[in-house]
Amino acid sequence: MSAPRPAVEPAAADPRDRLIVGLDVATVPEAESIVGRLGDAVAIYKIGFELMMAGGLVLAERLARSDKKVFVDMKLHDIGATVEKATRQVARLGAAFLTVHAYPQTLRAAVEGRGDSSLKILGVTVLTSWDAADVREAGFSDTPDELVARRVGQTLAAGANGVICAPTDLAAVRRIAPRPFLAVTPGVRPAGAALGDQKRVATPAEAIRAGADFLVVARPVIAAAEPRAAAENILAEIGQALSERSASR
Repeated sequence: MSAPRPAVEPAAADPRDRLIVGLDVATVPEAESIVGRLGDAVAIYKIGFELMMAGGLVLAERLARSDKKVFVDMKLHDIGATVEKATRQVARLGAAFLTVHAYPQTLRAAVEGRGDSSLKILGVTVLTSWDAADVREAGFSDTPDELVARRVGQTLAAGANGVICAPTDLAAVRRIAPRPFLAVTPGVRPAGAALGDQKRVATPAEAIRAGADFLVVARPVIAAAEPRAAAENILAEIGQALSERSASR
């Protein structure tokens, strides 16, 4: 079994080290326009399936070369050899993060494929669009809480760097896996924002206070009339919550 890789908590002084903006758009030019409008306000970008199918992995490599960090949200799950080889290719792009489904064989294969690179492997626990009924429909006898706990343990055992979890799962994750194990949290919505297809959500401040290391935010930023201003508002909220969390230690 591989030992967990060190994963130092981002510096509390710079909230930009905590915010991952999802480039959930259909084309590379759209994504590049958003990156340009956000400028130096955002340091980390997520590229998911829709953009990948339109050339997003080429964009990922360009962003990595321009000193942006890239979160490749592939949610890999396949036979071990395939996952290992695919992970190796993502590492070669210079990506900072890669998601895989938190099944033991898949996790171990991704850790092996990462090799000596700095790529961080994150296991997907239970999607933020799922509730208890969705978990049952998928064939699991566990409650969402039980399934998250089991997958956190399996991610730790495989030597991966952390998990993707809903904000509502953060307290449970932290009881099982303290830092340097990473908790990366989608389903983050500023107060008053539409929930979309998310079911288990929190505000940025709530997620940081609960123990999140990174927040993944897409629509509240990229669909805003002023994306940079929207990002800066979230960064201010993150900064305040980080200060409160630091003061409480």
